[in-house]
Amino acid sequence: MTCGPALFARYAYPPNALGYCGPGAPGELLAQMAYVDATGGDDRGLRHLAAGFEGAWPYLELIAAANNRPDPLDLDVVTAYWVGNRLLDAVTPARLHRSLEERFAKRTGTSWWRLSDVVSEEAVPHHGLHVFGVYPWVGLLRAGRVEEPLHVLDRCRVRWGRVEQVQAHDVVVRTRLLTYDGHHLGLGEEVCEVASRHVDVGPELAPGEWVSLHWDWVCDRLDAQALAALQGFTERMLRVANAPARPGPATLLG
Repeated sequence: MTCGPALFARYAYPPNALGYCGPGAPGELLAQMAYVDATGGDDRGLRHLAAGFEGAWPYLELIAAANNRPDPLDLDVVTAYWVGNRLLDAVTPARLHRSLEERFAKRTGTSWWRLSDVVSEEAVPHHGLHVFGVYPWVGLLRAGRVEEPLHVLDRCRVRWGRVEQVQAHDVVVRTRLLTYDGHHLGLGEEVCEVASRHVDVGPELAPGEWVSLHWDWVCDRLDAQALAALQGFTERMLRVANAPARPGPATLLG
């Protein structure tokens, strides 16, 4: 079974390799992940790199603390952030608001109120909240810049796909793309796309199985419980994002 640090790296590597987040050492992250996945050996290198992800790491600390878990890279904590599970609901909106305020109030200045609006009763420290509520892309959508922001939002969220075909280094998956109707984000009809499968997700994938995707990578296989969690928390975070008038102050871009 994959350990927490290696699972974190599976999801964190794709945007790190593209230069969107985390320390500037994607090759080292990939090598450390492969080593720990293959051998179950010393994970201190992965832990050091994980703490350098300034976007994700505070959420992991928040989830762990709210559930009395001493390790932010506990497997359940990592799963909660990227996919979703019951640990998220232990983080109250007030606690989440304080955490976001500590991280972003000074940085956003007079725009802080726009970001604080996303912390509704349904908001939890899921990756979807960071993508749809904290990043500025939804705000840019509403300002009239649609094509690039919608593409980034769709790739940056963790999504699910059903395996249709297994190839040498890729899989063809059927998944739903993010949509925007001029007012609200949603999920569209299913389409087929190709995703890289360069991480070891256990036994060979087979058509009909479900996987999680981040950018153009397969990150993990999803059982029925994990699939339902990812779908449910994605829909929940979309409701959060669709509620405020102006989410995601642009000062957070980059």
